[in-house]
Amino acid sequence: MTQLPLPIVRLLPKAKPQVIRHGFPWAFANELVMDRRTKGLSHGGLVVLEDAERKPLGLGAINPKAKIAVRMLDSDPEAQIDEAWFTARLTRALAHRAALYDAPFYRLVHAEADGLPGVIIDRFGEVAVVQPNAAWAERLFDPLVAALVAVTGVTTVIKNGTGRARALEGLDEELSVVTGAAPERPLLVPMNGATYLADVMGGQKTGLFYDQRPNHAFAAGLAKGGRMLDLFSHVGGFSLAALAAGAESALAVDGSAAALELARGGADASGLGDRLETRQGDAFEVLEALGKAKERFDVVVCDPPAFAPSKTTLDKGLRAYERVARLAAPLVRQGGYLVLCSCSHAADLKQFRDASARGIGKGGRRGPLIYTGFAGPDHPLLPQLAEGGYLKALAFHL
Repeated sequence: MTQLPLPIVRLLPKAKPQVIRHGFPWAFANELVMDRRTKGLSHGGLVVLEDAERKPLGLGAINPKAKIAVRMLDSDPEAQIDEAWFTARLTRALAHRAALYDAPFYRLVHAEADGLPGVIIDRFGEVAVVQPNAAWAERLFDPLVAALVAVTGVTTVIKNGTGRARALEGLDEELSVVTGAAPERPLLVPMNGATYLADVMGGQKTGLFYDQRPNHAFAAGLAKGGRMLDLFSHVGGFSLAALAAGAESALAVDGSAAALELARGGADASGLGDRLETRQGDAFEVLEALGKAKERFDVVVCDPPAFAPSKTTLDKGLRAYERVARLAAPLVRQGGYLVLCSCSHAADLKQFRDASARGIGKGGRRGPLIYTGFAGPDHPLLPQLAEGGYLKALAFHL
């Protein structure tokens, strides 16, 4: 909880305090006066951030060893970060999702855009999975969970403290059930007319990717009556939605046997099991094999993991996106559709679109771009934080 007076952290004269006053949620280490006192502040502790003229900018949380040294929590430097504060933020987040969806299956908190920097909460009915990916959220995890239970009424809260983001904050990995009991089996999640299986204790991230929901729906509409190839399918995100929308068949390809088992389980739970085929293997190798076999599909979807997770990997990642497009384009029948996705923060929309177009051309195909999609509205984008626009989906009519 907040204890006053809080330590004061100050921006350097070269920093631009107006960006924070206008809503940018971070102050980087190279923008701060990093004297011995600041470097010695408690990991994840609360501070008041001031500009170089000693005017307060708001209340934040500091991590002196991280590149993002201060995450802004409140414009009021005297705010009390307690259960009531969390309750107010979660109540607002819940009201937004309740306006969007008629069932409690969605991303409830999307970090900075929902006023909880570094915090991800996905809801699966009575189960919530929390990712406290910032040091301050780790320190204040108990009041966060108490408010979450009070606001939503969930009976099980799972802490998923794994992933690259926590490592950057200097946090240990941890996966535990903090309220209620661990689900004994994958959870059933209704979405886009299908039923998905989410393994919230052993799957990727929180167990399911809600962000692609609108893009699943768009691609599903293209696949009615046709054949879909769903590459990097995970638990069948695109293929199950397509089958539910009337696709004749779908082939889901992924390197994970566990993910494909969940895809098959979801198809069976949706009454679609007889129209889903799965294939485990390296997606690039499968693409090449299908090309040699001259297979053709009405819709081909490629939704790979982040090939460019950082600026240092951008060039390599863009080449990988180009390669995917080059290998996938020949598999689309004349008049069919190619859907290409990127979840790379470092690759912006233009860079991804250009790499995709180059790959399509090198694959011997041509066609206009008919759709550009992003993450769903339960993944709001803070306009001051361009890094939040990570997900891109492009559909080409070949």
